[in-house]
Amino acid sequence: MTVGLLGRKVGMTQIYDTTGKVVPVTVIQAGPCHVLQLRTQQRDGYEAVQLGYLDRPRRLASRSSRGHVAKLDSKRQRGRAAAGVEAVSKAGCEPKRFIREVRGPVDGYQVGQELSVGVFSEIEAVDVIGTSKGRGTAGVMKRHNFRGQRASHGVKKCHRHLGGTGCSADPSRLFKGRRMAGQYGNARCTARNLKVVQIDVNNNLLVVRGAVPGPNGGYVMIQQTNKIRG
Repeated sequence: MTVGLLGRKVGMTQIYDTTGKVVPVTVIQAGPCHVLQLRTQQRDGYEAVQLGYLDRPRRLASRSSRGHVAKLDSKRQRGRAAAGVEAVSKAGCEPKRFIREVRGPVDGYQVGQELSVGVFSEIEAVDVIGTSKGRGTAGVMKRHNFRGQRASHGVKKCHRHLGGTGCSADPSRLFKGRRMAGQYGNARCTARNLKVVQIDVNNNLLVVRGAVPGPNGGYVMIQQTNKIRG
């Protein structure tokens, strides 16, 4: 059974474990989430559970978003019903702001089912996927931790520059992957194998050890880790 959930990053703090040692943790508001669709091998070519998190007001939701979670009467729907095409089951909930799919077997799930943070009660470690903070266009010292050039008299006004990058006449080009200045952050990022420290089912809070990508309030996807401990 696939174990995954959607949520938002609340922020970081620190707690004390049973031995009195300080543990840095991140608090995540995980769920509740609704199961919107089930992807099957026969129909879609892969298996996944589509989850939706955080209700969107209907006045702000598009018709396609409302039709994704509830049955709407339309000319196309009536034509498909007249042709004998079976309608896809709907969750029957409010439109969602954040929708993602968790790959894995769909056994044990039903469309419209509500999942809470309690699904992680027997999970020891999770992977948290989010979008890292965008830092704009950054130089090589900030983006790749280059040490920069010497601050001597022979180096004129290029102390934070990249320096030489190229090859000679052979091969007369740069190889792909050369570290240079450019866009830094604002990319999908995964924090692997974070230990589950505490679960608060009443407040839908999940406390994990360490940091997770993104700013406070950013959307994240939490799923059981597949990293094998060495």
